[in-house]
Parts: sequence; C-alpha cells; structure tokens
Amino acid sequence: MKVLQINTACGTGSIGRIAADIHKMLIEQGHESIVAYGRGTAYNCDNTIKIGNNLDFYKHALKTRIIDKHGFGSKKATRKFIERVKNYNPDIIHLHNVHGYYLNIDLLFNFLKEYKKPIVWTLHDCWAFTGHCAYFDYANCYKWETHCQKCPEKKSYPKSVFLDNSYDNFEKKKKLFTGLKNMTLVTPSCWLANLAKRSFLKEYPVKVINNGIDLDVFKPTLSDFREKYGLENRFIILGVASEWTRRKGLEYFIELSKMLSDKEAIVLVGLSKKQIKNLPKNIIGITRTNSTKELAEIYTASDVFFNPTLEDNFPTTNLEALASGTPVITFNTGGSIETVDNSTGYVIEKGDLQEVSKIIQRMEKEGKEKYSKCCFARANNYYDKNKKFREYIELYERLEKDVQI
Repeated sequence: MKVLQINTACGTGSIGRIAADIHKMLIEQGHESIVAYGRGTAYNCDNTIKIGNNLDFYKHALKTRIIDKHGFGSKKATRKFIERVKNYNPDIIHLHNVHGYYLNIDLLFNFLKEYKKPIVWTLHDCWAFTGHCAYFDYANCYKWETHCQKCPEKKSYPKSVFLDNSYDNFEKKKKLFTGLKNMTLVTPSCWLANLAKRSFLKEYPVKVINNGIDLDVFKPTLSDFREKYGLENRFIILGVASEWTRRKGLEYFIELSKMLSDKEAIVLVGLSKKQIKNLPKNIIGITRTNSTKELAEIYTASDVFFNPTLEDNFPTTNLEALASGTPVITFNTGGSIETVDNSTGYVIEKGDLQEVSKIIQRMEKEGKEKYSKCCFARANNYYDKNKKFREYIELYERLEKDVQI
C-alpha cells in the first residue's frame, strides 16, 4: 500500500509529529509512505516532498492579508506538487491541514475529484467548513451552518487586514470540498465530529480518532526543575502552548496570578521574550522548547496543569500532562473537556477564575498523589500514539480493500 500524507509541517508541531509518526509506522509495517509539507524543515521522516518555497509562502500570506483569499495562492507550487503525486500514484491520500499558506485548494481538490482514490481528511480545526476562521467559539458565531459573511473573526488566523471575502470563500470551499466520491473525515474529538456533521461536509462519514502521544517520553520524569527555579516548596500551576495567542488564554493566567498566595506559583512554557518581559513577578516564563524530555520534566514537577483555552479541538498538552501524572483543569471548551474525567481533573465554565482558585486550594490540601495514578492510567489506556496511529492504518487498509472489491 502506498500512502501520501499532506500537512503544513512534517515532524514539528503536534500535527507535524502525528504525520511523521504515522509515516514511521507505515514503513515498519512494510508499506510505502511519503509526507508532503509546505513549511520549515522536515524532521524524523526519511521520505518527503517539499511544496513550494519561501517566496510562495510570502506571496500566499500577502494575498491572505490583503484580499482574504487564503487557500487560493500557491498555484505554481501546487501544480508542480500534483505532477509529483501523479508520478507517485498513492493508493491513499491523507490530508491534514491544507491551510497554512502553501497549497491552492482549487487545484488540489479538482485533482482529487479526478483521482478517484480514497481520501482521508483529518480535521484538526474548523477551517474546512467556514468562510475564514479556524475557530469561531470566541466570537460565538454560527454563520457557517447556513452561509458565512461579514466574518467577526476576520483578523484572527488566517488574518486579513483589509477585505472580508468570507462569503465567496464559503461558496468556493463548499463547491470544492463536497462531491468527492470516496472521502472519509477523521476528527480527534467528538466535539469537532458533531460540528462537521452540521456543516456542508455532512455528506461524508466521520470517524473519531483521538490524538496520541509518545508514552515513552511523556511519563513521570524526575528532574531538578524545582531547584533550578527556586520552587522547592511551592504549588506549581503550569500552562503550556506552542504559541500564546488570544485563544490560548494567557490573560487568565495574568488574572489568576493576582489571586494566589506566596505558596503558589505559575509556570508558563512557550512564551515569546516580549511576553516574558511583561509577566507579573509570580509567573515564571519559559520560551518554547522542542525538547519533549524537558517538557515531560516540567509536567512532572508541576502540581496541576491549567488549560484556559477559549477555542480548541483536542489539545495534546492535556494528554502530555496526564501521562506525566499531573491532573488537568480546563475550561468547558471544544474537545478539551473530553480529555479529563472526575478522577483526573476538573472542567470549569469558561472564564470562572474564582472556581479555578477554589479548585487549586482544594488540590493543594488533597495533594497531587490523589490524582496521579488515575492520570497516568487514563493516558496509557486511551492516548498511546501507537494504538491511535494503528487506527489510521487500519482505516487505510479497509478503504483500499473496499476499492478493490
């Protein structure tokens, strides 16, 4: 079986690592595999196709910023890529994020309709069925259920500074993304699956495959982290993000810091140097790390992981914390709530920091040990990446078999 995966990145970021890990498992099982990607450098993958170059990226980004036509740049790069796909002739094409300033969706999906082989499309956000945004929870906007227009999230990713082209984008996406004869949607959360079934993508079967993590890395890992930062006798509240944008809830950590005693401290990972300079004294800021071992050490050293996300699908940070034996507090948002149960953490109504503070005080008295065993067990039972990615390969094999029949 020959499989082609397509994603913005390969081997970096949570989705890029998923693509690289599926590739590795395919090769180990004797299949052929290629990962095509548009940005950065490929890691942990020995067979890749780079789509476009830096100039293509900047031109596509400029087109998005000025006239809000994200997904409709990169024509030359996409034509070249399609020729390479034809030469490779994969049995399965697995799409991940097709947004990200590197692909022309008009050319790609018209080709896919002609190709007539099984397509798997993992939706990692909501961009596929909106006229502009990747998430709409913050704006409480549900125009996508009927027809997008006058987008309240025009200046969120993929940001448009001037025009609002959401009406036309919605029309074109609906035309392009519907009518494929053999496409299966996959979502990491039940929340996103239910949204997809309410969108213009409802004609397709939807399968839920949770994100998985590397349990050989994310596990209780001892370190000198507390000593290094002078936190030996303090209750550590941890936050982690690859980028602390508005939807990740940085402002809630700032507000929470005003409610803490000297016995508690906040540690935030993934901040920019500028963000770190503006932090209150009782928040320790750490820039982004690509070391998963270092992350596991920080998760383990912390007493609770707080995820005040305002919009999210199925955050792997929650899973990484659980696997390290650290309970999770999350806002009642998207698929984030599907990662915890009563024995591994708490779901709090969005923005209710008073309740978060009460939970933290309760957890301080109870001790982390009350939760750790259940957290570790949940991660091992449900979020082992080897089990999760095997589900993808089983899906590929079933779809290929159905075509042959």
